[in-house]
Amino acid sequence: MKKRLCLLLASVLGVTPSLWATTITITDSDGKPLENAVVWLTPKETSAFANSRHYEMGQKDRTFTPHILPVPKGASVDFPNFDDILHHVYSFSDTKPFELKLYRDKPHAPIQFETTGVVELGCNIHDWMLGYIVVVDSPYFALTNKQGIAQLTLPAEDYQLAVWHERFADLNTPERLNWQSFDSETKLTYAIKQRLVDKFELLVDEFDDYE
Repeated sequence: MKKRLCLLLASVLGVTPSLWATTITITDSDGKPLENAVVWLTPKETSAFANSRHYEMGQKDRTFTPHILPVPKGASVDFPNFDDILHHVYSFSDTKPFELKLYRDKPHAPIQFETTGVVELGCNIHDWMLGYIVVVDSPYFALTNKQGIAQLTLPAEDYQLAVWHERFADLNTPERLNWQSFDSETKLTYAIKQRLVDKFELLVDEFDDYE
């Protein structure tokens, strides 16, 4: 209650609440660090947040870069092509179906992602190309490093933790942890409950020269 009153008072006075660095460690069901997991914290006291940051999902060396891109709901994403060959980017995902037909450099306009969920990306020319955009309902999100660690900066509040990984059996269902208070001293370790599926990889055609 005291925490919420402080946040309310800060809002009324136009004062920005203090932000704290929070460390979250994600492991697999065996306790091993889980790299490239998307982690986000949704505040109980939800409010609108700005999406002014610029996001890019590029194509370089015939791969999507980054392979996984978390963005907040409403964000716009550019799809620059850094290769000297054509790409044809598409998604059939319910979260955001779209198609960017054969192009070089950068399409004229970014794509806006208005709905939360997972967007699986492919290229009609290069079948092995696979990428993900994970649209979350929070401005507080990060991708875990090789040690399974995600660093977030956020105000003290009650949050619900959500975790997503590309090796979940159901890509559309993240794991969630019940509401928990976060403050300057919070360090959380979360072990996912499910077994990860084997990663499927298509072979790259090194002699592809489609232009």
